Amino acid sequence: MTDTTPRPRFRLFVDAPLSAGIAVALSRDQTHYLASVMRAEVGEMALLFNGRDGEWLARVAALAKAGAALVPERQTRPQAAEPDLWLLAAPLKKDRTDLVVEKAAELGVSRLWPVFTRRTNAGRVNAERLRAHLVEAAEQCERLTIAELAEPAPLDKVLASWPAGRLLLFLDEGGGGPPLAQVLNGLAPGPLALLVGPEGGFDAEERRMIAARPFARAVGLGPRILRAETAAIAALAVVQALAGDWGLGPRACG
Repeated sequence: MTDTTPRPRFRLFVDAPLSAGIAVALSRDQTHYLASVMRAEVGEMALLFNGRDGEWLARVAALAKAGAALVPERQTRPQAAEPDLWLLAAPLKKDRTDLVVEKAAELGVSRLWPVFTRRTNAGRVNAERLRAHLVEAAEQCERLTIAELAEPAPLDKVLASWPAGRLLLFLDEGGGGPPLAQVLNGLAPGPLALLVGPEGGFDAEERRMIAARPFARAVGLGPRILRAETAAIAALAVVQALAGDWGLGPRACG
């Protein structure tokens, strides 16, 4: 039988455990969002998820300036595995970094790792802001987990600490690798990571350093030179189509 229950107007990530009848208190920001932005009312329904217990339909039980509480009533989706897909990206200008983070979350990245290269223009990242983007994107796109934000690190240290068993595909704008789709179609299942360089790309020494690692393979994205943020989004879409959870190919990340 088709569920004809109207979909709630809002969906929120919470840290608390989710189970039927156990009230969940919201943060001050979430309370403000419900009361002042969405004009929610007591008795209205919402969707909650915490990355562990699936998604739950919950009723607003209390809503005041001092705080809000929602009571889960039933699970709408069980927790499910997602592709084990990492994105390593050099920080860009603020708005462009925000765009990459948001779209990476929407495209199912499990771990986002800011990597500093020789041509990286940004000297630091605002981890709190990036985590907020990851949460907001997960709430919007209806995924069941929040992508992990790894500690930013220089490229050489990232390569030196690389975990065994994970393939690193780095986008080589210098034309040093075959097309990404071609490489994906020839791979066995396993965890993947994509590495996207900064504005201006990797320098020649960095490309040699990456290519020398046994776990790394250079790949290309066609005949045009793409902006770093465009390259990241395009590459993630190709991976999800051919190796992820879009269901268009036989291979699966993780």
